[in-house]
Amino acid sequence: MRIVPRSVLLMAALVLAGPATAHDGWIASWGSAQMIPLNENVLPADRAAAVTLRQIVRLSAGGRCLRVRVSNVFGTRPLAIGSGAVARAARPGTPQIGPGRRLAFAGRPNAVIPAGAELYSDPVPLPLAPGTDLAIDLYLPEAATPQTGHPGARATSFTLRGDHVGEPMLAGAAPTTRWYALSDVETAATPMAGTLVVIGDSITDGYGVLPDTNLRWTDRLAERLRGRGIGVLNAGIGGNRMLEDGLGPNLLARFDRDVIARSGVRWAIILAGVNDLGVLTRDASADPAAHADMVARLTAGYRQIAARAHAHGIRIIGGTITPFGGNDYYHPGPATEADRQAVNAFIRTSGTFDAVIDFDRILRDPARPDRLAPAYDSGDHLHPAPAGYRAMGDAVPLMLFRPEPRPKVTTTKPDRSDSW
Repeated sequence: MRIVPRSVLLMAALVLAGPATAHDGWIASWGSAQMIPLNENVLPADRAAAVTLRQIVRLSAGGRCLRVRVSNVFGTRPLAIGSGAVARAARPGTPQIGPGRRLAFAGRPNAVIPAGAELYSDPVPLPLAPGTDLAIDLYLPEAATPQTGHPGARATSFTLRGDHVGEPMLAGAAPTTRWYALSDVETAATPMAGTLVVIGDSITDGYGVLPDTNLRWTDRLAERLRGRGIGVLNAGIGGNRMLEDGLGPNLLARFDRDVIARSGVRWAIILAGVNDLGVLTRDASADPAAHADMVARLTAGYRQIAARAHAHGIRIIGGTITPFGGNDYYHPGPATEADRQAVNAFIRTSGTFDAVIDFDRILRDPARPDRLAPAYDSGDHLHPAPAGYRAMGDAVPLMLFRPEPRPKVTTTKPDRSDSW
């Protein structure tokens, strides 16, 4: 028997493994929280299969190359990706794009994402500045079952029957203000870079913000952090609760996927609980024991989230629950306001969080502390107006996000072919 030297075996293994390059790592530059779209948020049957999706996202951090994570996390059968591409968008709200590059998946132009899974594209060399609007094209030969997406995109996406990936104008495409099958976009990062994920409900998701304006409070925070090598991700879901499923999975259930599992995460801000408090008495009054139990469960939930974050080296920042007195949907009374005050006292003083942002103090009416200040009230006495969202984004101390070096990792080299 011929004995092959160990050095030869090692060299063969390197060749089979393919080329690799020293890399400082990846950070998530854009992302959204995934859920199952329902009712009007579902892509209709004539636009769900054999269709090109062109989706526009605004990157928070730049980089010399990127990769896209495509999601079938709620699918119950495999999802085929026929082809894909990325390019700079001409501007938000239009399907026009500039020159771009094709996506590949393990060197192939197509891929199949197993049920319940997500899949990275190969790295793509496309230098992008912070704040770039990126168009992501995906051709789906067959419909996802069920669909995975984010209804609260507040951005215009486009669909067109057939494979039109990479076409400059996408003439005849139909608009939609939802995102589908996109988890996040990551950029190659320096050792000092990192990701901040903001997780919460409709106030974080940006309820009331007009499409393509990028006026959520997280957008304002991303503007203030621009150029610092920090990706800012919005993982808000409208109507989301900490403790119970509703619109999307409960926050405790999705925290690992939407925060911990993302690349380069160093910080997380949580602003949640208003829907838990509101739903308790939305349809009927609750007795004192139920109110006390709600406060105890919410504060226990905060402790669990902080423990999970700290176990992964993530600094967790608590946001106090903003006022919603006078809201006609929840019609909170004195007992609900007492619950909110109790939870906020916990957030401020328990030491559970590495830092606290007092959104309650920033947005409340000094004359009526259970209500939003009129200048910051959208009119429904729950969601902030544009001035309120801006005030929230301006209130976050940037000193919370001090850069620290990260260890280098090794990744596959970007594919430098298939540009158009």
